[in-house]
Amino acid sequence: MKTKYIILPLLSICIAGAAQDTLQTYRHAEDSTDVFFRHLNLNEVKVTGVTGITKLKHSTTPVSIISPQVLRSTASVNIIDAIAHQPGISQLTTGGSISKPIIRGLGYNRVVVISEGVRQEGQQWGDEHGVEVEGSSVGSVEILKGPASLMYGSDAMAGVVILHPQPTLPDGRMLINFGTEYQTNNGLFDYNLSMAGNHNGFVWDARYSDKMAHAYKNKYDGYVPGSQFGERAGRLMLGINKAWGHSRLTATAYHLTPGIIEGERDEETGQLECATSNVKTYSKALPFQKVKHYKAVWDNSLNFAAGNLKAIIGYQQNRRQEFEESADECELYFKLHTLTYDLRYTTHEFGGWKLSTGIGGMSQQSGNHGEEYLIPDYRLFDFGIYTTATKSLGTHWTLNGGLRYDHRQMHGDALEEDGQMRFTDFSRHFNGLTGSAGAVCNINRHFNLRFNLARGFRTPNMSELASNGVHEGSIRYEQGDHNLKAEYSLQADLGLDFTSRYVSAQLALFANRIDNYIFTHRLPYEIQPGYLTYAYTQGDARLLGFEAGVDFHPIHSVHFANTLSYVDAQQMHMPASTKYLPYTPAPRWTSELKWELFHHSHSTIGKRRCSMFDAADNVQCSMFNAQCFTFNNLYVAARVDCYFRQSHIYRADDTESVTPGYALLSLSAGTDIQVKGKKVAEVYLMAENLLNKAYQDHLSRLKYADENIVTGRRGVYNMGRNITLKLIVPININI
Repeated sequence: MKTKYIILPLLSICIAGAAQDTLQTYRHAEDSTDVFFRHLNLNEVKVTGVTGITKLKHSTTPVSIISPQVLRSTASVNIIDAIAHQPGISQLTTGGSISKPIIRGLGYNRVVVISEGVRQEGQQWGDEHGVEVEGSSVGSVEILKGPASLMYGSDAMAGVVILHPQPTLPDGRMLINFGTEYQTNNGLFDYNLSMAGNHNGFVWDARYSDKMAHAYKNKYDGYVPGSQFGERAGRLMLGINKAWGHSRLTATAYHLTPGIIEGERDEETGQLECATSNVKTYSKALPFQKVKHYKAVWDNSLNFAAGNLKAIIGYQQNRRQEFEESADECELYFKLHTLTYDLRYTTHEFGGWKLSTGIGGMSQQSGNHGEEYLIPDYRLFDFGIYTTATKSLGTHWTLNGGLRYDHRQMHGDALEEDGQMRFTDFSRHFNGLTGSAGAVCNINRHFNLRFNLARGFRTPNMSELASNGVHEGSIRYEQGDHNLKAEYSLQADLGLDFTSRYVSAQLALFANRIDNYIFTHRLPYEIQPGYLTYAYTQGDARLLGFEAGVDFHPIHSVHFANTLSYVDAQQMHMPASTKYLPYTPAPRWTSELKWELFHHSHSTIGKRRCSMFDAADNVQCSMFNAQCFTFNNLYVAARVDCYFRQSHIYRADDTESVTPGYALLSLSAGTDIQVKGKKVAEVYLMAENLLNKAYQDHLSRLKYADENIVTGRRGVYNMGRNITLKLIVPININI
């Protein structure tokens, strides 16, 4: 790695705002709209994704928490982009609209995304298949790192991203919320409108959002044809909240129309070729995709004297189409039906014990309805049964462990095309026994020490087993292998947390051994001319890494934060050309300095006094909030994201190339606007990549598009300077 990229973070004004998000205070409470409490003691932070609601200090697994305020104050184009600054979290991107979560170097079907209480199923095996969840509907996020959570089944080997919806309101309250946003680089404009309420325990939440963007630009490529997109989403929740528990029915619809960036260039000028004369159009232009995702979830919870019984049933339908030659006739068309179920019982704490047991699984059916084929029609059925236990030993020690058994069966249908077999009929069955055991030692009020050992399990997906065809969205020909084995992992985690009045710090170390790790590599020939050919293979792998973070706040209003994330992923017993696993995130050092000019507790808004400094006449003046226009929670921040050189690549057959290091500077500011003591708006201004740096993220698939014969640069570069203005207007009504 280059020296300047080591020195820059040390000299920059801030180090790693992502750690601050993890160490900042958060409490998930369904009966309150205020789920973000700044400066709360870390020991009181609540998480919900391990064995029900528990304190973070009692969790043996590494957990990152992203509060509602952080989500609102982050510039992003989708929900995964919004969380990608967290330590240990990355994103595999395709242009400006599609992102896939990567946790500690592992992604695709190794990460489970939970939305509305059920696992999001949208054929996530594809490189350019993002997460079909609209960002404004997400209230907060929990990220569980590693396979230690036994509640989510086969595909949670890398971890779990839990997208919590906006919490239900207290009885007698109604909230109307309007939000809008504009981004300068790609002309992104969006708006969202929601109305939620609670009347005598009858709760509702209705939301609608619309988003559009034209092609983004950078200083090397100019505007990038095919990077425009449109997004539209809706959500309706109706339910009952009572002392006995709750019952809620939620329906969501999500439509995304992203362009496909082919990266083809003019042979004389080297410029990107455009199918339309107007690269700043908001209209779709060939080639493009249509993604439609529909979901219905029935969520029930019953409270008993000794515990809680939770039952969730979900149905999802995913329609994914690719249009290449005609806007009226699709070439690829996948339709996926998924039924998920989860039944679990969690006891209240008794004698220091807390137990949980459950059963869950899913049934899937996928069909091809287009003219071209990539994977066969298939059916999938799986179920899992698990039990976990937590034991508190006095005030210092907490033990946690559990076991899970999974069974999955898959069947791919045969297909004959033009007298040749495109797919052969086959069936596979997989069984997995997994478990975890860990301990937390709350040494004192400042130090927590945690250790966890977990075994993970993942079955191959249908693309890995049977793909055979051109994937236009990935700009390549893919070949699967019927004989792939299931992956098994053994991961050890060791973590140390420190909190005090002026400093918060975390260190998380992990070592992960994976048997039969599945990945793609490039073949030295082309099955179909014009498309690189990639095939799935597997081998034994090991991943080592850490996340380290420090948040120094010498005074109440100033935060100086720092995180460093690193993962080294190698294939064992292999020569240098195939030693490193492909698509391993580059080491990242993030710095942030944040100054909160005015900050008041939400619980004391009303008749209080605040101070404002008048620089013009150098005097101090006071205002009475209930009688004037004021700012609250006003802050300014500067952040530097430093990505080091990534030279640990899969070199065989030019599968990957080295990515040089780079640094991105960002500035942001935000405030609540109050009139007569009541918040009437939130305003945020954010400038990303302020110096307009031309760069390629190591996990960008567009890095391997055509070469510019004039400049010698290969691939398409990421977005340049982008300034975002966001406005949120809440209207609270007492009913």
